[in-house]
Amino acid sequence: MSSSRSFSQNHSASLHGIRGNWGQPGSFPRAPSVHGGAGGVRISLSSTRPSCLPPRGSWGSERGGSLLSGDGKATMQNLNDRLATYLDKVHALEEANLKLESRILQWHQQRDTGSRKDYSQYEENISHLQEQIVDGKMTNAQIIVLIDNARMAMDDFNLKYENEHSFKKDLEMEVEGLRKTLDDLTIITTDLEQEVEGMRKELILMKKRHEQEMEENPVPSDFKVNVKVDTTPGEDLIKVLEDMRQEYELIIKKKHQDIDAWFKEQSTAVSQEVASSSPAAVQGSQNDIHELKRTFQALEIDLQTQHNKKSALERMLSETQSRYSCQLQDIQQIIARYEEELRQLRCDLERQNTEHKLLLGIKTHLEKEIATYRQLLEGDTDGTMEESEWTMKASAAPTLKAITQETVNGRIVLSQVNEIEKQIETQNKKYTNIFNEFLCAIFVDSIQSTLGQPHSPLESHQYGLIQLKLSLQEHRLSEALLEDVVQVLIKEKVAE
Repeated sequence: MSSSRSFSQNHSASLHGIRGNWGQPGSFPRAPSVHGGAGGVRISLSSTRPSCLPPRGSWGSERGGSLLSGDGKATMQNLNDRLATYLDKVHALEEANLKLESRILQWHQQRDTGSRKDYSQYEENISHLQEQIVDGKMTNAQIIVLIDNARMAMDDFNLKYENEHSFKKDLEMEVEGLRKTLDDLTIITTDLEQEVEGMRKELILMKKRHEQEMEENPVPSDFKVNVKVDTTPGEDLIKVLEDMRQEYELIIKKKHQDIDAWFKEQSTAVSQEVASSSPAAVQGSQNDIHELKRTFQALEIDLQTQHNKKSALERMLSETQSRYSCQLQDIQQIIARYEEELRQLRCDLERQNTEHKLLLGIKTHLEKEIATYRQLLEGDTDGTMEESEWTMKASAAPTLKAITQETVNGRIVLSQVNEIEKQIETQNKKYTNIFNEFLCAIFVDSIQSTLGQPHSPLESHQYGLIQLKLSLQEHRLSEALLEDVVQVLIKEKVAE
């Protein structure tokens, strides 16, 4: 057991300490120390030299005197007794130590059996989860690598797209320039065709004029013209062009050589500069280039967004203008329709005014006829009965009153008032119904004109019939009133 091994080691060490520390002053024997832990038990024994022994160095110095003296045997006997006593104490302490070790071991065994838990059932799950974690880390690393590859591919495609886009813009600019050139050439061709046409006309006119002059001034038959031209032989143009071509070829070749030399010098200088520059500077430059490219891409995206926004706003503006123009046209049509209705109403008012004047004339004529009938009914002017007043009043309930007065020698003797109500009310009802029909017809006509519906010939005919009925009813009412007045007057005469 570990306890026995530790005890034997500690015991030997304790004895060695007794021998080594024998005779040190102020030292006393100490009890053995017991240390217990979770992993085992360790018991150590430490002893010190008794205070009555002499120091370590005194053995050599006093060996010749004290051991050879007469008290040497008594001293050795005393020391042996003390050693035996000490050993007895040591054995007693060892037994006590063994008892304590057994008790401590028993206590640890009881504690371990009660508090230890079995985690073996979770180890498999833990190992499985650890494997899953490792697999997940590997998968994440692979996904990160794939994302980096996709990002690099996207950057490559963006660069290709930018190059193609710039190439497309260049081509569009070239095409636009070629279109402008084509338009200019078309204009120039048209101008030249017009000039050629004009020159052809001038040539035809000149030919006609020349023919007329030749007809007016005929050339005699013996007329001859000898023309001699003294000219020097001209230079050979082909040779001159060949010399110029050779000269320009030499100039072009020299320019190419100069450009090649300059390019080589520049490339050498750039390569030396790149080689001399530090990797950090190169990396910084590359980072700056990437940042500038990203900024350029962001600005291009913003520009495209602004262009799209501008086109959308222009489209909205055009739609708004078209919508408001349509609304303005509708409002103008409504205004024109209301102006037409106003003009029609003015015409209707003028026509009604004319009819009112005509009816007023008819009424005046009827009043004159009534006065004539009254004069005829009165007969002789010598009678004592004299009608002094004839009035017709209109009120809320229209009545016709015939007032007769008898006078004797200029004094009023009898005054009678005869009211004709029933027949007037009947005639008034008829006239009201006809007038209501007339108002309904006018209202329907105004609604149709407001809605913009054209009048049919049947409606116009019905409207004319209603007007004729109204006129006839007015004449009948006037005749009925006149007959009633005549009958009243006749009855009064008969009663007298």
